[in-house]
Amino acid sequence: MAGRPSRADEVRREVLDGAAGIFSQRGYRATSMAEIAAAVGLSKPTMYHYFRNKEEILVRLYEEVMADALDNARSVVTSVEEPIEVLRMLIAARVQNTCERSSIHKVFFEEEGEVPDDLLQTVIEQRRSYETILKDLVQQHLDALRYPPDINVTVFVNSCLGAANWVYKWYQPDGPLSPQQLGQEIARYVLRPLAAQHASGVGLA
Repeated sequence: MAGRPSRADEVRREVLDGAAGIFSQRGYRATSMAEIAAAVGLSKPTMYHYFRNKEEILVRLYEEVMADALDNARSVVTSVEEPIEVLRMLIAARVQNTCERSSIHKVFFEEEGEVPDDLLQTVIEQRRSYETILKDLVQQHLDALRYPPDINVTVFVNSCLGAANWVYKWYQPDGPLSPQQLGQEIARYVLRPLAAQHASGVGLA
């Protein structure tokens, strides 16, 4: 059983959350370490005790987004049997997480050019691993159908991720749907092309 986070871990968490909020509002280049420190109630010298520089903070944010996505995907894949249900859960969770943590996702999608090339390659590899999980699930579902729809798996997966990832641009917290409800709704819409039938002959709702 994991122990409680140390005070240092808690401070790093506060810094990452604070930085994500400022980066999303002002942009990475326009934000200084002093501004991040002030936002989380630390002195600038104390900030450097936790992070070497602003670049390290940005890299940590990118690593966190991809690690969360991969951990969730691998966990669901091992605990749910039906590929189509795994897809539904992963897309819904992706939408929900993007809505609930819109600041960090805005940074993730809009500040990629600021990530060092060697570290960006790691992020790209993680992204490909995540996409491969989804592609494999789509292919498993299609292979189980007697009359599978004619679908380009790569295009389909990228379309699903596009629908999920870009909700941060338009989702309104005071709107009629909660992040969870929106996730379920978008998952239902984007998975309809797979809905010819299950192997059992039962179509998707």
